[in-house]
Amino acid sequence: MKEKFISIKDAMKTGTGLVSVRGWVFRERGSNKMKFVVLRDSTNIIQCVLKKEDFEKQWEEIDSLKIESSVEIVGEIKKDERAPNGFEISVKKFNLIHLAEDYPINKDVNEELLGDRRHLWLRSRKMTASMKIRSTVLFALHECMHNLSYTEIQAPSMSGAASEGGSEVFEVGYFGKKAYMTQSWQFYAENFINAVENAYAIAPSFRAEKSKTPWHVTEFWHFEVETAWADLIKDMEIAEECIVHVIKKVLKENLTELEILEADIEKLKKVKAPFKRISYKEAIETLIKNGHKIKQGDDFKSAEERSLAKYYDDAFVFVTNYPMHLLKFYHGENPKDPTTGTNFNLLAPGIGEMVDGSQREPDLDKIVERLKKAEIDLGASDWYLDSRRYGSVPHSGFGLGIERFAAWICGFDTIKDSIPFPRTPTRFNP
Repeated sequence: MKEKFISIKDAMKTGTGLVSVRGWVFRERGSNKMKFVVLRDSTNIIQCVLKKEDFEKQWEEIDSLKIESSVEIVGEIKKDERAPNGFEISVKKFNLIHLAEDYPINKDVNEELLGDRRHLWLRSRKMTASMKIRSTVLFALHECMHNLSYTEIQAPSMSGAASEGGSEVFEVGYFGKKAYMTQSWQFYAENFINAVENAYAIAPSFRAEKSKTPWHVTEFWHFEVETAWADLIKDMEIAEECIVHVIKKVLKENLTELEILEADIEKLKKVKAPFKRISYKEAIETLIKNGHKIKQGDDFKSAEERSLAKYYDDAFVFVTNYPMHLLKFYHGENPKDPTTGTNFNLLAPGIGEMVDGSQREPDLDKIVERLKKAEIDLGASDWYLDSRRYGSVPHSGFGLGIERFAAWICGFDTIKDSIPFPRTPTRFNP
């Protein structure tokens, strides 16, 4: 068939007349006289009707069609309220490209088997919609950064030293030496900014956490930003701008996918800057007031983070100035209260922590003092401190987990639905 094929989406826009489409069998049913095939491509699905009287010579192969068989179809498209998506194609020409075997995914397949067959499950409408939204999220973050005149710079995925933790890093062999999968781009970024001032990266990060929660995986994509001369307020404004820009882009580009996922579109439309900002102290007081067993100086658990977003109009909320004993050695001190830091967590309703950021400590002596107190030896990562030895400047940065953000947009109960091939403590295949 030498036809000019168009997407199902474009065929539906055409509305009437002869169209040529191709794709995979999404559903099929019928009798010995008529076959109803729901065809899918990357843009949508459409019902196609084939009558035996029109395909006497091909009826055997048409009647043997199975889910995921690939076909080419030419026919008359028209509106039909009874059909999925309100359109139907009366088929005039049919070409079988490949007759699929019995498809190993059905409604009775459990979560573990779906994981084993992830490469096939990606063909589902849910996962296709999810991956398209994820793609828009990534593109929009790049777009936002370039609009703000940031330079994209990657760091290596393997390093000669663990960046922040020992037990949570993956150790790998590297020509007879030990190497570690990166947890974060930050150490590199804090040196990058002395060259380019405004830097960002979108790259995988690895955490060897044996966590089984719906919101943790061992490999995730990390959006990280570092800005010279920026204080905590500026850092939050940049994070806020990125979040709002992405959501606007998804609403513009992915309404069809959001509808397929039955996502809360009104929730997304309500996201406006500026977000609510509260201090750690106020957050603790709010939790205590609402019956949580927590006190000043305690760290938040994920359930408490989710609750905080709920208590503040079920919206994004910045929590700032955590106690210094809860923070890393590179976090800056709050000049108004040195017992607290210049940091923030952006909490999202239903998920909890979405973005983690801070104004960094620019003083080399203070960092060295904290490292000694915490008995941390940077070892092969001592080069990180060169950012404080040679032209140290005030600077800030943050990190956002792509999958958490995408999952929140889609309304998922787990970030695994926002990753093509999720990696967990019990799964590294396919």
